[in-house]
Amino acid sequence: MTSEADSTAADSTGDQPQRPLWRRMLPRLLFLAAAGVVLYYFYPTVVEFLSQTKHLASVDWWWYIVMGVLMAGSFVAAWELTRAALPRVSLFLSGTAQLASNAISKVVPGGAVTAGATYFQMLSVAVPRTTAATALAASGFISNMVLFSLPAVALLIAALSAPIPEGLLPVAVAGSVLFALMFVVVFVLVKFDSVLLFVGRIVARVIGWLADKLNKEWTSTAQGWLDRRDEVVEALGDRWVKALVAAVLNWLLDYAVLVAALFAIGASPRPSLVLVAFAGASVLTMIPITPGGLGFVEFGLSAMLVAAGVPANDATLATLVFRLFQFWLPIPAGAVAYVLFKRRYGRPTDLPAEA
Repeated sequence: MTSEADSTAADSTGDQPQRPLWRRMLPRLLFLAAAGVVLYYFYPTVVEFLSQTKHLASVDWWWYIVMGVLMAGSFVAAWELTRAALPRVSLFLSGTAQLASNAISKVVPGGAVTAGATYFQMLSVAVPRTTAATALAASGFISNMVLFSLPAVALLIAALSAPIPEGLLPVAVAGSVLFALMFVVVFVLVKFDSVLLFVGRIVARVIGWLADKLNKEWTSTAQGWLDRRDEVVEALGDRWVKALVAAVLNWLLDYAVLVAALFAIGASPRPSLVLVAFAGASVLTMIPITPGGLGFVEFGLSAMLVAAGVPANDATLATLVFRLFQFWLPIPAGAVAYVLFKRRYGRPTDLPAEA
């Protein structure tokens, strides 16, 4: 990691060598090429889903209101999760920043990086960007822990009712193992300084090697990782309960949209199986090759719903309805949020690096 003072000094003196244009553009071109290949592969799947739009009219209109309210509640929970980490941030600022960055992540291949940068820039009207990064790292960790715990919850529910079919069992088991592994790793890194220092030394050497190869002014120290760990742990303080509740509500209401979509088309699979399918689809959205996991989610979620016992046509239509609220509608909502933010605060790119 490079400190802001170091980067500012490098920029002001011009000592940092400028890489050739082709070296700067090559990674982006390769990334876009990979996204193009993947989208081409999933093109038949996407076309098949879009061809089902004619069946959207068969869903009773009031179901769309129910799903809209549930999805709105999920977004509000995400805003409150941010405010749990950053109490000085208003609901308006948290909401517009989250909606705008969320929309960016859905229209740009690998848009998570750009979306994160936009998020920090917008929040910097209330808090320093470094403070936002530390606090949001803590809240993001809580959110991901809730997500990865969902398959374990589904396994527990299934153990008390009916077994999970073989088609979904590997997803549930893999998710449960990932949650357990993630919990153990984080517990060790938080509780034992010596382990984190050891990992930090390895990371510092890797970053130093990359900085030398790429001619960058990147620096990292084991003590720096230890200090950042302490900042992240202390970021939430006694607000961790509020953050956990907000993260659970965020994922629970998102899951409820999928359940409502299934009931809206007349399907009624077991909730535990839908939970496994939902958790798997949510992980697929993290694949950075296509915007918002486009293609991956449509193919994966419909396949997992079929494994859960939903007829193929119903699985396709339910996935289409779910993605309407989870993927497509948040894009124009993010554009509106960006305009509202710009009218009050100005362009995010014009904001200072620190508030």
